[in-house]
Amino acid sequence: MVICVYTEDRWGDILAAVASVRDQSYPALETLLVVDHNPTLLRRLAKTYGDDGAGAEQGAQRVRVLANAGPRGLSAGRNTGVAAAAGEVIAFLDDDAVAERDWLLHFAEGYADPRVMAVGGRTQPVWASRRRPAWFPEEFDWVVGCSYRGLPPGRVAVRNVLGGNASFRRSGLEAVGGFASGIGRDGQRLPLGGEETELCIRLTRALPDAVLLIDDRSVIHHRVPPARERFRYFRTRAYAEGLSKALVARSVGTREGLASERRYTTRVLPAGVARGLRDALLGRPGGAGRAGAIVAGVAAAAGGYALGTLRARGGGGSFAVAKLEAPPGGRWAPDGRAPDGRAAKVGGSAPDGGSAGEGAGG
Repeated sequence: MVICVYTEDRWGDILAAVASVRDQSYPALETLLVVDHNPTLLRRLAKTYGDDGAGAEQGAQRVRVLANAGPRGLSAGRNTGVAAAAGEVIAFLDDDAVAERDWLLHFAEGYADPRVMAVGGRTQPVWASRRRPAWFPEEFDWVVGCSYRGLPPGRVAVRNVLGGNASFRRSGLEAVGGFASGIGRDGQRLPLGGEETELCIRLTRALPDAVLLIDDRSVIHHRVPPARERFRYFRTRAYAEGLSKALVARSVGTREGLASERRYTTRVLPAGVARGLRDALLGRPGGAGRAGAIVAGVAAAAGGYALGTLRARGGGGSFAVAKLEAPPGGRWAPDGRAPDGRAAKVGGSAPDGGSAGEGAGG
């Protein structure tokens, strides 16, 4: 179990996330908290869980606190967790989410098939205002890190899983070198994404027989803070997704990088606009707002994609695929170093020859 964390502002959420993992009906072997370049938070968590780097016993499970050993950002944090983890399947949970009791049980059931390399689940929003804003379309719940209208129900094969509620077989991650730095979240102003999509496409290219599943019985509840209930964040996140998709398309090609997005924009979103307009005509609250938000979201994402494509062509956007290299004994100390004192190796070269850790541009 890997939970990437970065700010003390989410202290209560982090503790709740760990508690939900410890309460699973199918126990995790261990829980790794990977701290993204925040020494104060690192020390506080290590003290809270009594972790000296070897892992503290918490009932039947260990809680280990590690420093992100790569460049700042979610992708490098996940790679640090994968490199240090002892399990053959690595699950990821957002630091502001809690999992239902059978979450890992349903993940584990998916791996009975040896072809399965990833299993994701369903993420439900927990709105700070206690109810969905009337104007916020369910088709855009990915904006707040949640499952959205248009995803297939049940347990089905998909192109990619959603990273805040996902698991991967270690052999699959090792086959592709882990998550790419420079695509997803890195603590900067723009809320970028897309790193899971890029990873999953690389994975199925490297392992053509690989199966990736979403099982909507594996449920987590993801907190949506007040700032993310506002239209300004909605528009900014949609724009940032366009930038991210441009980098994904650069990595894997537009045919694969945008295959699911084509169906989403040509079928799911027009149906959402039609529902919103119908609700407006029937006098239902928020109908016109939802239709307008879908149009605005598409326009923002398209603008971000166009700008990201121009920057990528001009060499202004790049990323790196990290190398997963486990430390001696498979354990990192709280300062992010192996027992022999060396730093974690999370590096490599970008496909265009750029160095590891280059920024995403924009």
